[in-house]
Order: sequence, then C-alpha cells, then structure tokens
Amino acid sequence: MKAIVLKRTGHPRVLELQDVPEPVPRAGEVRVHLRYTGINYAEILSRKGLYRWAPKRPYVLGMEGSGVIETVGAGVDPSRVGQKVMVGTQYGCYAEKVVVPQERAISAIESLTMEENAAFGVNYMTAWVALIELARLQVGEKVVVTAAAGGVGTAGVQLATRLGSQVYGLAGSPEKADLVRSLGAADAIDYTAPDWQQRLREMTGGVDVVLETVGGSVYRSCLELLNPFGRIVVAGFASLNLKRWNPASWWRTWRDVPRARLMDLARSSTGIMATHLGYLLDEPARLQTVFERLRAFVTEQEIRPVIGRLFPFEDVAAAHAFVESRQSVGKVLLKH
Repeated sequence: MKAIVLKRTGHPRVLELQDVPEPVPRAGEVRVHLRYTGINYAEILSRKGLYRWAPKRPYVLGMEGSGVIETVGAGVDPSRVGQKVMVGTQYGCYAEKVVVPQERAISAIESLTMEENAAFGVNYMTAWVALIELARLQVGEKVVVTAAAGGVGTAGVQLATRLGSQVYGLAGSPEKADLVRSLGAADAIDYTAPDWQQRLREMTGGVDVVLETVGGSVYRSCLELLNPFGRIVVAGFASLNLKRWNPASWWRTWRDVPRARLMDLARSSTGIMATHLGYLLDEPARLQTVFERLRAFVTEQEIRPVIGRLFPFEDVAAAHAFVESRQSVGKVLLKH
C-alpha cells in the first residue's frame, strides 16, 4: 500500500509516497481503509521536528481520517467489518490503510459526509474540551476565539455560538473575518491590524473565555482582556517558528510561549488552562463520554465542519505548504 513515511525533517518536499506492507490488526485492533485524511498543524510541526508528542522516526504521519473497517483482530466484533468510521490516533493516517485499537475507530456521524467526518474529530473535540470541559462555558458569556477561521477556530465559533455565547473571532485577513461572521460570530477582527486589541476591548468591554491557539502577542493581549473570573484555554501554538540553526528564533520562541504568573492571576481572579487531546488517548472511557456529548450536540444543532480544500493524497507536500502558508480556512483534507 502507499503511505508517507517521515524519515527526516525539513521542507514539505521530504513528504514522499512510498510502498509499505499492509498493517495487520492484532487482538483488539481494526484495520481501516481510509477515504480521507485530515491535515493538522501538529503534523507540520512534526515534519519540522518540533512536536514533542511525535513518535521516534521513521513513522507514518497522520492523526485522523475517515474510512471503512475492512478487517478486525481477535476479540473484536466481526460485525464491525464494513462500518464507516472516523479515526483518531497519534500517527498512521497518511496512508491508504491504518490499524488502530478498536476504540479509536469511532462510528461515523450519520448526518455528516465522509469528508466532514474526516474533518471532525481533532478540531471539534479540541474546541469542545477547551470550551466545555475546561472553561465551563456559560450561556451569555463573551468568548474570543483566536485563529477563528482555522480548523479548531471554526469549530470553536460554531460550538460557542450554538451554546448561547457572544463570540468574537480573530482572523488573519478581512476575508477570513467574513467567514467567521458567517458562522454566527457577533463580530470578527483582522488581528494583523495594529489596533485590533483596542477595537476588541471597545466591542466587548472585556471577555469571559478565550480559546487560544496562536501564542505570542495574541495570547498576551487576550490575557489582558479577561474579565474577573475569566478563563483562557490554550489549545495550540501556531506562532511557533523555532529554527534549530537560528539562535534568534530560540529567543523568539521562548518569549512567545504562553505563560502564567500566579500572583497576576490572583490579582485579576482569572484562570489559564491548556489541553492536548493526544495525552487523553490513554483515557478512552473519558474520551468516549465526552465524544458522545459532542456528537449529540452537533447532530441536534446541525453543525457541519468547514472544509477549506481537498488535495489528492499524492499531493500531500502541496497540502502541507498550503496550510503552512496561512492561506487555508477550516480543514484541509487529503482524498485517497
């Protein structure tokens, strides 16, 4: 079968299709024939050698996708063969087929297409965990979503607006801001403009919850906007631009990592939290409970993922370059 095996880090051109043996499911595992694979920014960081959660190379990139179970290992209900599923895992989805523990192959959401199922898991679970499980978002609260036109961002805007919150999105261009408004946000601001923080303060008078995925000055500015009892949840760090052979980038990266000072939080009565879904994979029962609540909510609210662009599987390098260019919106997918 064809797969992308990451053997060395670097430019997107290091991503090349290779022939590899088909994986064989062991006890408790299933093999999924993938139809679509989602691109996540974490995989771009992995390609650069900057992602701590990545396994030791060589390995097949890819944290999520959708497809059909084609065979199962011992101890798995054989009736699952032929089931449409979405896959969430640490790696392996940049391939025609992937083997995962059976609990990581979740039955597809029937109201969504297979493309939308591939775009769902990481983005919507991240946004839900950040907003609901951690921030405990309440009806009527004012919410800021950073990088609001991206995968996690569009999910966060949709979820928070449907939950009855007043949502303000930060986006990197006027066109992206228009998209965010179309998803239900009360307003959206181009945060490349020099006065965006002042404009946001004038709009909101202060905010209660921030879903933050950028880091750097965006994180610091949002922290200053929190009302008493406000919460900021860090779920990514898109501004990370560490270059191993450029010492100046080491300083910028250290400076821009989101931080918290306890006494500052005490004076403002605010909270800073963080989430990374990958580390919750060892909590399958907890994740399943959260996912079922999320599934019920998006089905009831008729929420659909924003798919920005489809790339043929063999054009994976172009897909990475596109996401890294910051031109993309919503979810970028590979089609097998």
